[in-house]
Amino acid sequence: MVYDACALYGNTLRNLLIRVARARLVQAKWTERILDEVDRSLAEKRGIPEDKRRRLRELINGSVADCLVEGYEPLIDGLALPDPDDRHVLAAAIKVGAQVIVTANLSDFPPDYLGQWDVEAKSPDDFVLDLIGINDRVVYSCVQQIVDERVNPPETIDDVLGQLERSGLIESTAALRLG
Repeated sequence: MVYDACALYGNTLRNLLIRVARARLVQAKWTERILDEVDRSLAEKRGIPEDKRRRLRELINGSVADCLVEGYEPLIDGLALPDPDDRHVLAAAIKVGAQVIVTANLSDFPPDYLGQWDVEAKSPDDFVLDLIGINDRVVYSCVQQIVDERVNPPETIDDVLGQLERSGLIESTAALRLG
């Protein structure tokens, strides 16, 4: 699967998506161009300094083996999406044979168009809910790892689930709370 920039923007959601990839539930992919979008958003919306953004990019790229998609650029011009600026995400998915694009911008990836490439766009909530259905213990363990690393200030499982819920993972957090 390919993670779109909007899925990698929020800290807790990004942390969870990377952890499920590290746990080998999925093979996560992204591009430097996707990370450029994340970088711009973090600079513009959160005012995060360049050195911290650069370090974050290094951590993201170092977090999952074989995560960077390259050589997808020639495919971009031949694609047609409602927002032409999203063609690079689909091109990356096609290049690596990804079945899923994880994105909050579902309207930018019409199912009828993606279908010809055997690609489906899923919201982060639907994506994580699918993973819970596959192996809820691993997903819950990934959430617990986030809790365990947050020590200054300390956070609880409810704190992290609340952050994920505010990031749009409504059904997933409900399922994890019940689990």
